Amino acid sequence: MAFKIASSPHLSRSLQTSTVMQRVVLCALPGVATQCYFFGWGVLIQVILAITVALLSEALVLKLRKRPVTDTLKDNSALLTALLLGIAIPPLAPWWLIVIGVLFSIVVVKHLYGGLGQNIFNPAMAGYVMLLISFPVQMTSWVAPMMLTSQPVDLLGSLQLIFLNTSLSDIEAYKLGFDGLAMATPLDTIKTDLSMGLTSIESFSRAIFNDGFGVGWFWVNMAYLAGGLVMLKLKVIRWHIPVGVLASLFVCASAGYLLNPDTHAGPLFHLFSGATMLAAFFIATDPVTAATSVRGRLLFGGLIGLLVYIIRTYGGYPDAFAFAILLANLCAPFIDHYMKPRTYGHRSRN
Repeated sequence: MAFKIASSPHLSRSLQTSTVMQRVVLCALPGVATQCYFFGWGVLIQVILAITVALLSEALVLKLRKRPVTDTLKDNSALLTALLLGIAIPPLAPWWLIVIGVLFSIVVVKHLYGGLGQNIFNPAMAGYVMLLISFPVQMTSWVAPMMLTSQPVDLLGSLQLIFLNTSLSDIEAYKLGFDGLAMATPLDTIKTDLSMGLTSIESFSRAIFNDGFGVGWFWVNMAYLAGGLVMLKLKVIRWHIPVGVLASLFVCASAGYLLNPDTHAGPLFHLFSGATMLAAFFIATDPVTAATSVRGRLLFGGLIGLLVYIIRTYGGYPDAFAFAILLANLCAPFIDHYMKPRTYGHRSRN
């Protein structure tokens, strides 16, 4: 029996899980292609490796649990988890990093709790956080955008660095810009600069911010935004969580910028940097781990946006969506309990 993603009153035919997951993957492809364009072949290699490990590990676990393997794999949930985790890690990270992350996401986070529909945390984000805490050096070794790096890496070089080189020394060359300076992600750059006493204006004068948002990251976010809008059009997701996430982040960032523009980045920078659009449309909307009622979904999304801004501004991690989503997952049952929708057919008393 297929796992149906729908809530009462069940007046219309709901999409099957496999169809939902398939459409989410297809809508994410423009964003994946944009990442490959700006950050090289490593993105695609990590995604392919993640999908392979996810399907094999899920099949093995299903076999051990004496569950139908083929029918379950067809729900495409493992495929989506692998895709999200593959695009979240640095493109030239060693092969064993994505293998460990995918195994943790599929075997522990998903199947240890009973499989699809039973997990309390988003598997991809739980795997990402586990990797970030356990292997911080490898997980923060992002390469510079292809057009800014002093030494672009080709397909063969990407394969060699991912599968044959477990040292970070050779990757350092691909993290340098034309001026020989390190090219961290835009969020990491501005966070580091502000901690060193520089103003946001001084930080934005760096080459990586020559378009105002961070070279490559603006277009990556635009691509995921386009894919998210298509999902809304196809009714694969509902608008409440993405709107809650983006509106909350925009309001918080605007307030911080108005209070002190020298030490806070503007709201548009927060919206179009890092994993903002990917998380708002493709991750936070996971129907298993999110709130279910209309008001609950708005609050769930708003909580994520608030947590992202707090962690980005005052925490120790430049991009905070994985932590924010996992914390919101913990709150989802509480939100559902206190924001139950009115029983269908019930008439309120005057």
